[in-house]
Amino acid sequence: MNIELGHSKIVRRAYGIDEIALVPGTRTVDPQITDTSWEIGGIKREIPIIASAMDGVVDVNMAVSLSKLGALGVLNLEGVQTRYEDPNPLLTQISSVNKDEFVPLMQEIYKQPIKKELITKRIEEIKMQGGIAAVSGTPIAAMKYREIIEKSGADIFFVQATVVSTEHIGPKGTESLDIQSLCKGMGIPIAVGNCVTYEVAMELMRAGASAILVGIGPGAACTSRGVLGVGIPQASAVADCSSARDEYQKESGKYIPVLADGGIVTGGDICKCIACGADAVMIGSPIARADEAPGKGFHWGMATPSPVLPRGTRIKVGSTGSLERILRGPALLDDGTHNLLGAIKTSMGTLGARTIKEMQKVEVVVAPSLLTEGKVYQKAQQLGMGK
Repeated sequence: MNIELGHSKIVRRAYGIDEIALVPGTRTVDPQITDTSWEIGGIKREIPIIASAMDGVVDVNMAVSLSKLGALGVLNLEGVQTRYEDPNPLLTQISSVNKDEFVPLMQEIYKQPIKKELITKRIEEIKMQGGIAAVSGTPIAAMKYREIIEKSGADIFFVQATVVSTEHIGPKGTESLDIQSLCKGMGIPIAVGNCVTYEVAMELMRAGASAILVGIGPGAACTSRGVLGVGIPQASAVADCSSARDEYQKESGKYIPVLADGGIVTGGDICKCIACGADAVMIGSPIARADEAPGKGFHWGMATPSPVLPRGTRIKVGSTGSLERILRGPALLDDGTHNLLGAIKTSMGTLGARTIKEMQKVEVVVAPSLLTEGKVYQKAQQLGMGK
């Protein structure tokens, strides 16, 4: 639906996750026989959840644990894990300072240069413990460390920035990342993001990306939308990029998974993203709440330590249970943040979807009152959906 904004600007209405609902069809399925499996770069996973490449979310131990539980965790190659041999004292310091001291502290901590030997060491540590070595870096890191990443035995490389495109105009004499060359020349699968439009998603797939990350600014700790004014609400962004995936499959015969990245907190959020077309989701704050998370109950964005324009903040998420409880249950909380796999399987069963592909085809409606309708007591008592 297009809307006239003044005399000369036509704008399109876009929808966020909280504004939509999923509609049951003519059948239901026993949740026990639903299949939540999906594949990225030839790697098959049971749980369609990826833990974000953020320092408060994934370290070596978390990456290994996520792998063994059937999910996937991505290690940030430009964070404290590759700047410090022992990052734990720094993580403790980050979690203990007050909010006014936080950004200057982060800028100071992240001044320490990245050590190439630590990139190799972290990847090898994950592999030695039987984990899947999924790692992440910005386009600049991709140019600087691509050979090290590949030689160290990484299984998949996520190239991530606030916005990624196939065409970048830089100052004269500077080198820009050639995404097509990277995707075709590196010997491991490359996931690329972030994007929010049909056109860019299509270009990235044609360039050879093995997966597309969708989302600009919806993350719990991200402030890009406030600082830059950039972004598209997640439901519309995922639907648009999923359309590009389907069109690209018709064009090439290749299926490129779409990953909804950011703004996803509960099992219901995950289900709605899949119904909009996502194959899996990337989440940060829900995993940061695990007892084992390196952030010690805190969560912050990848752009938070920027020395010139921080786009992120530190939020307190607390520690609510083990990683296994958050992913597989049993749930102890009533707000949809425990047993995320159980929520997905139960929603699929309720909607009559046996597979992720079938879940992508369920009916979606615009429902701005979905989270508030009839919830007066929950809101008043700060229970369940009223928290």
